[in-house]
Amino acid sequence: MKLIRAHVVVSGLVQGVFFRANTVKAAKANHVHGWVRNLPDGTVEAVFEGPEDAVQKTVKWCEEGPPSARVDKVDVAIGEYSGDFDSFDIKYGI
Repeated sequence: MKLIRAHVVVSGLVQGVFFRANTVKAAKANHVHGWVRNLPDGTVEAVFEGPEDAVQKTVKWCEEGPPSARVDKVDVAIGEYSGDFDSFDIKYGI
């Protein structure tokens, strides 16, 4: 089982539509660790770590988001697993 890290920035109508809360649910359902937060430019940023298939499944979820969101673009950078996280949480602030 290969462990990876994905850094994701989601653009569109993704703030004020429960995107972060639903990302937490998706990540926990997929047993992925990391965090999600709103950025000042209206995007949502997340870091996912875990088994490659679980991380990819969570990234795929971000391409749709919750029903009230409109996802225009998802930028994904795959990197090395760090093991820095033991849960998945909403991160506040920059």
